[in-house]
Amino acid sequence: MNTTEGENEAPYGTGDASYQAAGGEVGIRRLVDAFYDEVDSAPIAAHIRAMHPQDLSTSRDKLARFLCGWMNGPNRYREKYGEISIPAAHAHLKIGPMERDAWLTCMQRALAQQPYTEAFKRYLLTELAVPANRVTDDI
Repeated sequence: MNTTEGENEAPYGTGDASYQAAGGEVGIRRLVDAFYDEVDSAPIAAHIRAMHPQDLSTSRDKLARFLCGWMNGPNRYREKYGEISIPAAHAHLKIGPMERDAWLTCMQRALAQQPYTEAFKRYLLTELAVPANRVTDDI
């Protein structure tokens, strides 16, 4: 199991250790903003950018709120939008390996911009690949 840098800190994924390592809601929103800046500008992400509305405000809010709860912080997504099933929420989209990989590349680039430990960046990217794979069609 991966742990944060420091012997007395909880392993990521235990309690709210991931939420805290991300800097709480402020840090998660900073990550999401960097992620959507990548999606909005990176040529590799043009296809996934086209799946989003022109105004990314709601997309940014939804992802930030989702990640808060996903990292065992407050369930901000449910508070505003209700329950979510990641596969069901993306079922109307054609997401293949190319789109999944572009999404993960944008997230990796966004993570690189954050003041997180390298161990937490690696952990988070590995964990985010799980839901990314769940929404990927075998096309």
